[in-house]
Formats: sequence, C-alpha cells, structure tokens
Amino acid sequence: MNRWLFLAGLPLALSAHTAHATSIYAGQARAAAVCSQCHGIRTPSNDSVFPTLAGRDADYLKTALKQYRDKTRKSDIMNAIAGSLTDDDIANVAAYYAKLKP
Repeated sequence: MNRWLFLAGLPLALSAHTAHATSIYAGQARAAAVCSQCHGIRTPSNDSVFPTLAGRDADYLKTALKQYRDKTRKSDIMNAIAGSLTDDDIANVAAYYAKLKP
C-alpha cells in the first residue's frame, strides 16, 4: 500500500474511533438556549407543568432525550425540540443538568 494513501486516510480513521468528551459548558449553553424556557435551570416557575431537570440522572436524561428525538417517546413539544439535538448536545445537556442541585 502506498504510504501516502495510508496517511491520507488516517485522520478519517482516527475520527471514526474518537470519543467526544462531554462538556458541562456546552451543556449549560444549550440548556439555556433550548431547555430553560420550560424546565428552568434549577427549577421551573411555580406554576409550570414541566418537570425540573436539575439533579436528574444523566443516563435517564440521555435516554429520554434520544427517545423524544427518535419519536419513540411521544410529546409534540419534546419531539420537535429534541429533534434538533445531536448526540453530543444530548450528552452535554444531560451532564450539565445532572451536575446541578435542585
């Protein structure tokens, strides 16, 4: 195999196996932009029908958001909102909310 062809394909091969680390800061920014209008940051408003997300288990939040995104969990609002989230967004938001104390 020509070594130049091997080296040219190396970045693609490495990126396919690179795991993205979650970012609390990216999660905070995404939560502020997407989630906080209904769920608040630490607590929703007193008259809100939406549950608080602060302190929830990160794996639970990731699973729920992926289910909403994939429409296997039904909610017109959440299906639309989660539909715009990438796997990285979901991991970041879940890590951020899980870190917060309610």
